[in-house]
Amino acid sequence: MINMNKRMREIMADIDAANEEAKSLFEAKKLDEAENKLNEIEDLKRELSIAEKLFKGEKETVDDSAVAKIGENDKIKNFVKGIKKVLNSMNEGTGTDGGYTVTPDVQSDIEHLRESKASLIDLVTVENVTKNSGRRTYKKRSSQTGFTKVGEGGQIGVKNTPKYDVMEYNIGKYAGIFPVTNELFEDSDANIYNEMVTWIADESRVTRNQLIIEAVNKKAKVELNDLDDIKKAVNVTLGQAFKPTSYVITNDDGLQYLDTLKDSDGNYLLQPSPIDPMQMFLAVGATKIPLKVYPNADVTSEPVYTASVDTSVQAGKTYYTRSGSEGSYVYTVVAEPTGNPSTSSYYEITSAKVPVIIGDLKEGIRFFDRQKTNILASTVAAAGDLNAFEEDLTLYRAIEREDVVVRDDAAFVNGYIKISENATA
Repeated sequence: MINMNKRMREIMADIDAANEEAKSLFEAKKLDEAENKLNEIEDLKRELSIAEKLFKGEKETVDDSAVAKIGENDKIKNFVKGIKKVLNSMNEGTGTDGGYTVTPDVQSDIEHLRESKASLIDLVTVENVTKNSGRRTYKKRSSQTGFTKVGEGGQIGVKNTPKYDVMEYNIGKYAGIFPVTNELFEDSDANIYNEMVTWIADESRVTRNQLIIEAVNKKAKVELNDLDDIKKAVNVTLGQAFKPTSYVITNDDGLQYLDTLKDSDGNYLLQPSPIDPMQMFLAVGATKIPLKVYPNADVTSEPVYTASVDTSVQAGKTYYTRSGSEGSYVYTVVAEPTGNPSTSSYYEITSAKVPVIIGDLKEGIRFFDRQKTNILASTVAAAGDLNAFEEDLTLYRAIEREDVVVRDDAAFVNGYIKISENATA
């Protein structure tokens, strides 16, 4: 029987080699041969797709003939009956008493723990580009004062004309190498190829989320002390230009805080949509602002460190030391704190800055996508200290190219609320 896992690995290696040949033929201006090679690659991809389907079917197939033989074998039936009669001396719990003969319930299919994985890419405007750099021209926001009344024969004054500015992008390259042993491909019943593709896709999601958050954080953070500050951000800071299309973006910590807000009559200000109960709105005066909640892992809260005032080490507390300079401090956990924390320059996490971003990020942020995530697998490549051929590995290389730029920082408020450590624990 063909080992489909092994066959899929061989096909991927063939695709890798054919890709390199096609590039060489193209560079040598042998266009017909290059085109033939591309057709060959398409055939290989088709073969890979069929192999994957066969691999899936191979796992689900049961050897009915073997089952039938067992059913027909009276000796086996009698043996099983005999085993049942002597259970007092043979049991699964003790290996020497028969436990070694019992096949353990081991599944080779990979199970996944439930996770909430969210992408911020839907919040921003995505533009596909074909160049490594470029610029976009836009009219600057400015106040207009209207015409001036002029008497008969009077001189007409000069008024301001539109002013323009440019937004530039410079594509960056983001990549990673993911090694997998070929023994795993050959010996595992699980579809390792699909596992790796799924893993790499999630790496791409995390990368893009981080780039978007970095762009948002280019705007100075503003503390929102209470609901009135949120109202002002919506009504005044954003105003009528962005208020109709604005939403509140926060994480699980922020949801917990907003979900406890009440009006003077004791009514909760966070309300579900009558159309979709999973969609929530924050009642800001007469306005309802949609709420978008993301996992803490994707939109993180920033810990606030404070110098410890403890005179002796308190059980259950985590202490930190600080290094670096203002604005770029690094805090490190003290593995075994001793002495007087207040005189040992120990710090504690006393609160967290929970992100509450308000506005319209489709107007505020532009995501320039130069290349969708490109995945290439090779059994002969070398990367750093890894050599796929010598070490019998398959190396997955993933590359994507993009840039994230603030288009209009007036379209959003980069806010946060400060919550005590106990409130986020």
